[in-house]
Amino acid sequence: MTLVPARIIIVMGVSSSGKSTVGQSIARRLHVPFLDGDGYHPPANVEKMRSGIPLVDEDRWPWLESLATALHEAADRKNAAVGACSALRRAYRDYLVEKAGEPILFVYLQGNREVIGERIARRKHEYMPASLLDSQFATLEVPDPASENALIVPVTDSVEKITVTAVKALDHLKSFKRWQ
Repeated sequence: MTLVPARIIIVMGVSSSGKSTVGQSIARRLHVPFLDGDGYHPPANVEKMRSGIPLVDEDRWPWLESLATALHEAADRKNAAVGACSALRRAYRDYLVEKAGEPILFVYLQGNREVIGERIARRKHEYMPASLLDSQFATLEVPDPASENALIVPVTDSVEKITVTAVKALDHLKSFKRWQ
């Protein structure tokens, strides 16, 4: 499938794959807002994760809808927006697209359990314990570029290389052309 032009970009993957870092880098390059999906979780979700309890679908739908709406509104204001969201299952990605009401480009940060495990061991997240990483990998449905609007990049690439790869896929955005 050829990538569909999108004003909303979501950097996705399991915990500690680098979603926020890469998303912020892409947003800076495009001069557009960055929205971290972690900030859209309701307090009950945060408490579950902090307690080491994986979220279930019923926990995720309101969170995904809130993030999709915010990304759409940010893209309306600034012509584009970048978000970070695990978006682990295809149903979640489809739901985000539905609730945003427009195409989304998913930039999947692909890494194996060993690489991500080393990263999560070095980081301290406010409420996402390393113990939930296995549940994230169990939930993960890798995007299919043949049927989804997705770009797959290895987490082992530098943030700069991932940013350049993603931005090249977004040459339809006016904000990209502004600084080119």
